[in-house]
Amino acid sequence: ILVIIETISLFIQPIALAVRFTANITAGHLLIHLIGDAALALISIRTTTALISFIILLLLTILEFAVALIQAYVFTLLVSLYLHDNT
Repeated sequence: ILVIIETISLFIQPIALAVRFTANITAGHLLIHLIGDAALALISIRTTTALISFIILLLLTILEFAVALIQAYVFTLLVSLYLHDNT
């Protein structure tokens, strides 16, 4: 029974890694999309609020680039650890 549990564990690790990265990337893209839509909708109503929204959007885009770099590092680190454990 231990072999079955260990085999299931080996298959679940990459799936959990993929779900976590997908959720992080999707959340960032969704937030950028929502703030971008808000900035476009506010241009005709209030230009100062739209400008503030656009500045927040730019800062969030910079943050997304930083998150992408961290995600790439964590992905590489975890894949190497998973491969090291399984060889």
